[in-house]
Amino acid sequence: MINTIFFVILTATILLTSLTVTSVDFADAIKAKGKPAAQYGTVGSPVCGDRLCSEPISQPEPAPVTTVPEEPEEEKPMMVEEEMEEVAPGSVLRLSRANVPAIIPMHQGYYNGESVYFIVTDSSDEKHAEIVTEQQGWKVEVAPLLAFAPEAALSPVYIFKNGVEGNGVHGFQGEVFSSTPAQEDYSALTAHVHVTWNDDATPELLDSADAVLAAEADGMITFDKLGVVMNMSQIVWPEGQMMVKEDKTLTDETPYGGGQVLDINTDEMTVTFIAHRGWGPDGRTVYYIVTDATPSGPAAMMGVTPVESSANLIANAAAVDLFQFKNGIKGSGPLGFQAGIAASAPGDANYSPMWRIFMIGWEDPESAALLETIDDINAFKDDGLINVNIARPMDSDHIVNCPFIDPFQ
Repeated sequence: MINTIFFVILTATILLTSLTVTSVDFADAIKAKGKPAAQYGTVGSPVCGDRLCSEPISQPEPAPVTTVPEEPEEEKPMMVEEEMEEVAPGSVLRLSRANVPAIIPMHQGYYNGESVYFIVTDSSDEKHAEIVTEQQGWKVEVAPLLAFAPEAALSPVYIFKNGVEGNGVHGFQGEVFSSTPAQEDYSALTAHVHVTWNDDATPELLDSADAVLAAEADGMITFDKLGVVMNMSQIVWPEGQMMVKEDKTLTDETPYGGGQVLDINTDEMTVTFIAHRGWGPDGRTVYYIVTDATPSGPAAMMGVTPVESSANLIANAAAVDLFQFKNGIKGSGPLGFQAGIAASAPGDANYSPMWRIFMIGWEDPESAALLETIDDINAFKDDGLINVNIARPMDSDHIVNCPFIDPFQ
């Protein structure tokens, strides 16, 4: 009997020990699975840091409160409120470096026995663009569309391939022009005529178109009409020069009026233009200068050379569209609103420095947004938010010679 009782007690002890060990192992396994800490401890009493959340918290003594007396609010002067409203976000666009100086090398040529100083900014032919770029140390842009310019929009220029040595494009005498801005048929777009002295001729300096034509008639020289068009704007000519701006201090708010040239230096053979910042067709930053325009009204306003012959480009492939704004966001554009957007830029197959101007107007100027690309223009036009019309100042065809340049080269 005693043995039986002892066996029962021993068996119960072993079973109780096994249950205890099993419970501990199971609890450790649950912890290893990453159970939330709040589930450990007394049921219904989650853990808050190093204590049970049900335990009271000793509150620290409150810090003394210092009362600051309120000052009466000052009334803002009406002028300040008006100024704040005028420069509210979205109403004014301030581009950095909107107007910067661009120093461009000049060349010396001839017209009617006197000196002409000019610049070369664009060429329809890549080869000649490279030749002049190397010769002048300043990039000439390739503008393939210039090759489509009609004869009525061109002015012949004679470029010498041999003969008297000098500072011409090919290392010989200076170029000879057939007109200047003083003549009605003047154009900055020049049709290239290469001049070569014949072997049996004695080269001499030819300083007028009449002298060149006479030498050709006498069999002394030979002409080669290349079909190359270059943009060779004259800066100084016998009868005058481009307007020089009186106020030479450039800011991002410098107005277009009063001239596009800051300095003409015939000793250093440089001219300094104002380069204006705008947008290319895809929103890239571009800079351009303004050398001439038609009709005479806008040309006078900008202070550039009036060129009637450029009107022949209004429906010609040599001109490309440039969009300017007549209302909306105030900015550095020619009419005091946001900068313009060009349909092409240097490096594009359809780049040209001759611009057919379109004006963009917001139907609701108060709701104007910043436009940066041609796609922006098309989208907002399709939505009826803007109107786009070709510019016809003085009820005339409007073309502006705006070579795109790198002012920082």
